[in-house]
Amino acid sequence: MEGKTVKESSVTLSHVMMPQDANPAGNIHGGVIMKHIDEAAGVVAFRHTRSNVVTVAIERLEFHHPAFVGNLLTLKASIHAVGNTSMEIGVRAETEDLFTGEVRHTVSAYLTYVALDENGRPKQVPPLILESEDDIRRNRESIMRREARLAQRQEKAED
Repeated sequence: MEGKTVKESSVTLSHVMMPQDANPAGNIHGGVIMKHIDEAAGVVAFRHTRSNVVTVAIERLEFHHPAFVGNLLTLKASIHAVGNTSMEIGVRAETEDLFTGEVRHTVSAYLTYVALDENGRPKQVPPLILESEDDIRRNRESIMRREARLAQRQEKAED
């Protein structure tokens, strides 16, 4: 199976936040932003595998700044690491005040996806080709997060 670079599957998506996305005070619901994060990561996973994919986990979703009606929500998503059938995708969401041009880091998240074959069973994913220092750093950090998750699961299993 031929490998793919991070660039081949990376995506940037933008959405204008509308009144139906918000509470009465004009703050965008966290769930709306989470949906867009999942959508962006899903596109990356699909592009990398060219097959159906499913979300397995969302890790460390932490909001830094609120989003408001009228803001442009921009999501930058890229693949960080691959396993046999799974992938970690990182997503950074920023909001832009279209009146002032101010851009704020709203939230970041790491999502794990599994590729599925035509029968809905996990299937092997293409290897990841790391080209830049950022690709290498993100891959190394992803591997460390995976090792920490596995160690935590092992501890829980022993309890």
